[in-house]
Amino acid sequence: MKDSLIIVGCFVLGVIVAICGLLPEGFVPGDYTEYLLYLLLICVGIAIGMDESFIPSLKGQRAHHLLMPLLTVLGTLAGCLLAFCVMLLIYREPPVSALDTVAAGAGYGYYSLSSIMLDKARGAQLGTIALAANLFRELITLLAAPLIRKWFGPYALISSGGATSMDTTMGGIVKQCGSAYAPVSLYHGIILSIAVPFIVT
Repeated sequence: MKDSLIIVGCFVLGVIVAICGLLPEGFVPGDYTEYLLYLLLICVGIAIGMDESFIPSLKGQRAHHLLMPLLTVLGTLAGCLLAFCVMLLIYREPPVSALDTVAAGAGYGYYSLSSIMLDKARGAQLGTIALAANLFRELITLLAAPLIRKWFGPYALISSGGATSMDTTMGGIVKQCGSAYAPVSLYHGIILSIAVPFIVT
């Protein structure tokens, strides 16, 4: 929770700084986000490459465990399309297209990467929506972990965590489901983290 609140605090601080006009003249955030995105992708690659437990954790996994990332992708896609249908009922002209709705949700909880990518590709509005959607996914997984586990089972909790099931939500997953689910949670999070740049674009 602390890391998530720090991210929200940084976002709010950025909005306040921009509104108050405290930025240097000629400062254009878009000039920096592309380089920050590349740096973030390098850091993701380094983190995955340094994780010595990743390959050994795959050994002994059941076939349906290996399919979990695909099922999470399909479930998220269906949820995003359902959200767009709800927007169609509320608004005559939804503020974002179906494709943008799916792209915003395709961060699978990886808000820092997906929001930067969408901000650069489609503008600040969609980048902000992606940040909020993926941050809420992580927060809901953390706060509702006992209920998700009780009502839908351990695999639903892992899927709910999305890409964060390898780091920020893994502690809650292991606490609610047991250490036996740690390897599949790690695998699930790593595969989705690798997939985010491809699926979002």
